[in-house]
Amino acid sequence: MLTRVTRAAVVVILGVAVPAAAQVDQERARAFFKEAQALCERDGGRLWGVSLCGPMVIGDARTKTFATSQPPPDAPRSPLVGIVNAPVQWGGVTWGSYVWDTLANVPPQARNEILIHELFHGVQPRLGLMVQNPASEHLDAQDGRYFMRLEWRALARALRESGPQRSDAVRDALAFRQARQALFPGSAENERASVITEGLASYTGTVVAAPSPADATAGALRRLAELDSEESLVRTFAYTSGPAYGLLLDAASPGWRQTLRASDDLAVLVMNAFAVQPAADAAVSAARYRGPELFAAERQRDEQRQARVAELRQRFVDGPVLVIRGGGGGMSSSNGAVAIPGRGTIFFGPFRFTGRPGSLEAEKGVLVSSDGGTRTVAGPVRQDDRTLTGEGWTFTAAPGWVIREGARRGDYEVVQQQQQP
Repeated sequence: MLTRVTRAAVVVILGVAVPAAAQVDQERARAFFKEAQALCERDGGRLWGVSLCGPMVIGDARTKTFATSQPPPDAPRSPLVGIVNAPVQWGGVTWGSYVWDTLANVPPQARNEILIHELFHGVQPRLGLMVQNPASEHLDAQDGRYFMRLEWRALARALRESGPQRSDAVRDALAFRQARQALFPGSAENERASVITEGLASYTGTVVAAPSPADATAGALRRLAELDSEESLVRTFAYTSGPAYGLLLDAASPGWRQTLRASDDLAVLVMNAFAVQPAADAAVSAARYRGPELFAAERQRDEQRQARVAELRQRFVDGPVLVIRGGGGGMSSSNGAVAIPGRGTIFFGPFRFTGRPGSLEAEKGVLVSSDGGTRTVAGPVRQDDRTLTGEGWTFTAAPGWVIREGARRGDYEVVQQQQQP
């Protein structure tokens, strides 16, 4: 899965400078754990019928320091500690794992949202609400971004208004959503799944960390404003859409969480709860949200994106590459991710993948295919029979897998070794 590190982008979103390598401050970490524990206890299982409390670990990969909310188990620590904000397995138990810089450099409200977000992921499988979370690559396209940003502006208006004005704003949001999904076949399911997996976690963090319902709404509005012009929405959109739709459901259908299923669509639930249909003409609705101005901005961005995509296609598709096929777990930040039409999405920043073929560590870009079945890095240099290195990456093949030359000159691929008869 490539969804978990997205919370690291919060540092960028909030405009907070991240310092150079600094080890985990044990005293501050204990204070963070205490805050999260108090929030979990205050919730007392009210939101989802189960306690969100669980063990937590904060790490810094550069200094290899960490702090835990309870004595660590006598077992190997997950290599993802200090690299991702995500649930990790440690000693047979699910821990909420956090990156020190992420927590240390955001305001307290945002920090608590991140802490609760990951703790919710720890109980999410027990609630039956964990689903496959594919990338929504269409949200890197001009029209995909345009209609998503319009949807968010309408959702912000809905959260601020009440009565008929709120219902009208909901109708506008649904119209923008409908127009976007009609343009991109298959996008409706991708978006729905992302909102269930990550949107619910973001909603939970927003609600549980807020001192009051009004503060929760303010938190959702803050997210809508901060991510409105985010560079990449491919993996991040659900962190914004989830709280908005969840809070609207809280207002119109307070018992929605008790009957929620993994197959549900929060936007459809909102439509039914408000007893409305999408507005008849998305173009007419767009004028209420500065649509022409927004469209012009997205057109300009898309021109720049096309040049960027052409350059990345040369490196990750047309040039010499290493192709790693096979399943496994992978994590990376979604900040700055770029979709390559027909190929997948390139993720930048620290990337860790472990699967049957072996392990990959990369810092300067990995192309993950749309179906998640392959990972590609640029410009490999052969080192030995089981290890390849390139600019900013190292791949080590697992036993039973070998690295061989690909069909094109300069390419390599990882394949399963054939058994001798």
